[in-house]
Amino acid sequence: MTTYRNIHGRSIQAVTTDPTGDITEGQIWYNTTSDTFKTVLLNEAWASASSLATARRSLGAAGNDRDASMAFGGSTGSPATTSNKTEEYNGSGWSSGGNLNTARYILDGAGTQTSGVAFGGATTPPFANSASTEEYDGSSWTASNNLNTARYNLTGLGTQTAALAFGRDNPSDKGNTEEYNGTSWTAANPMNTGRYSAAGSGTQTAALGSGGYSTTFSNAVESYDGTNWTAVPVNLGTARYTVEGSKGGTTSSALVFGGGVPPGSTKEDATEFYDGSTWTTKPNMATAVGQHGGVGTAAAAMSFGGQTPGSPTGTSATEEFTSSANVITAAAWATIANFPDSRAYSGGSGGTPTSTLVFGGYTGPGLGGFVSSGAEFDGSSWTATGDYVIDVVGVAGLGPVTAGLGCGGYKDNATNVTTSAEYDGSSWTSGNSANVAGQGAKMAGIQTAASMGNRSGDTDGHEQYDGTNWTAAANTPDAKGAGSMMAGTQTALLMYGGEASGERNKTEEWNGSSWTSGSNMNLDRRQGSHGGTQTYAIAGGGDSNPGIFGNTELWDGTSWVSSVSMGTARFYQVGGNSVGPSGVTSNIAATGRTPGSTHSNNCEEFSSETIALNVKTLTQS
Repeated sequence: MTTYRNIHGRSIQAVTTDPTGDITEGQIWYNTTSDTFKTVLLNEAWASASSLATARRSLGAAGNDRDASMAFGGSTGSPATTSNKTEEYNGSGWSSGGNLNTARYILDGAGTQTSGVAFGGATTPPFANSASTEEYDGSSWTASNNLNTARYNLTGLGTQTAALAFGRDNPSDKGNTEEYNGTSWTAANPMNTGRYSAAGSGTQTAALGSGGYSTTFSNAVESYDGTNWTAVPVNLGTARYTVEGSKGGTTSSALVFGGGVPPGSTKEDATEFYDGSTWTTKPNMATAVGQHGGVGTAAAAMSFGGQTPGSPTGTSATEEFTSSANVITAAAWATIANFPDSRAYSGGSGGTPTSTLVFGGYTGPGLGGFVSSGAEFDGSSWTATGDYVIDVVGVAGLGPVTAGLGCGGYKDNATNVTTSAEYDGSSWTSGNSANVAGQGAKMAGIQTAASMGNRSGDTDGHEQYDGTNWTAAANTPDAKGAGSMMAGTQTALLMYGGEASGERNKTEEWNGSSWTSGSNMNLDRRQGSHGGTQTYAIAGGGDSNPGIFGNTELWDGTSWVSSVSMGTARFYQVGGNSVGPSGVTSNIAATGRTPGSTHSNNCEEFSSETIALNVKTLTQS
């Protein structure tokens, strides 16, 4: 997939399964199995986290896992006042741990919260290099064998039984490197460019050292293979020292952040990511900092403590860096199982894509094409249902399949009817009739609390059903005519579109007692796919001048936004829908009338984008 990182003017690769390996932000592909376009979006940012209990700088850190890390030692004053305090981080806050046996600062460490190691640093007063090594078991520190070379301003990484220490603030021995096996330290080959206060990532046998101070501020990077250090040909973008990185990173996935930069030691907020070949700028830290602690991975790192422009003696501030790659699925209509026969003008479901009910309608030609039969959709296939109480077209309906409702329509004998019936999952039972006869209406709500509006016999009418009786409610402000689409509940209702000239793009909202006007749709339409809530609704397909179309719009509670078009243009289709916390997530469009006055058995399912991202350039055309 790497060849599709830059896709401007190029074809988009079709795949049967989503790539799982080398995917980067901006890549786009077409999944032929799910019939969807997909792309990658990176969400990356620093965010404030719970502060350390003790403000400090020049502290040690351990933690390959950000949410199970620790801070220890450091300086709490200026001039330096050394600390022996340990704090443990659990992903949400810091808590006190066991004290170091030797208070010190400008030290470092490795390992985990329950199996850590601290080494080196300096004690004061009087100032003295330290070779001290201590191991942590989750509650207390125990002295271990010393480093061979006492040092401060060093870098540490690895584990309690396989740690690496490199660099020191000594003019003649800045590249000094040692390995720890859980018992003792062994001298290793030095760095090619000696330095101190560098950032470290990785393991004892696969490490990365970045930046630091050599004879000046350094941007040099070296990798360690367990035997030798090798210069990495691509340097950091910003030379700096007293810099930190993701200890739990790797030689091909490392993060470097903060530090001091010239002139002097001005604090830095820059963050850089290394992918094994190049360094890439990432979002800046909220606060520039140096002499801080750093832990975690390139995707989940943390900075804590340190020296900021406003806290020369040490800060307690903590920041978390998070990087997540989200695969975005673009909105799409995809073909699903065909309906058992071709028809239009059916009653339909306000259920879900896995509980959709279709009944009645017109199969043509002539009056003999009026039917009462129906079918249920379970998410994969259609199953015949018990017949509706009359042969009828233009009937209003809702579901799900276990609690359906039908009302009104147009009978074989060419008369509008007030007939109403309920479905229990196996058969229909006639109920009390509506007050006004008519066809082309739509419903919203549930079997025991439904709304129906704007049928041919009552172009601004609005009736409500309580499970027993139909009752007239306040008329819509505009005579929208038959074919108005609906979404929501009996007390939070959305009505949009319709047949009447000049009203076909109108949107109106009902709060249980009165109507208010909302923003117009982008297109005039009637008898399209509909459903959702008063806050999130869909209008798919429909007809108007200039005719039948497949365009789709989504309502976000304030306005209508164009989305991907249907594969088959149609109107007078029916189907169910699902609504999530940020919009209509899916919708069924079943049967309907297509261009050329053809009745269809084709069915499609709408799937929304996986996140709130409008991939405007992606269509299935």
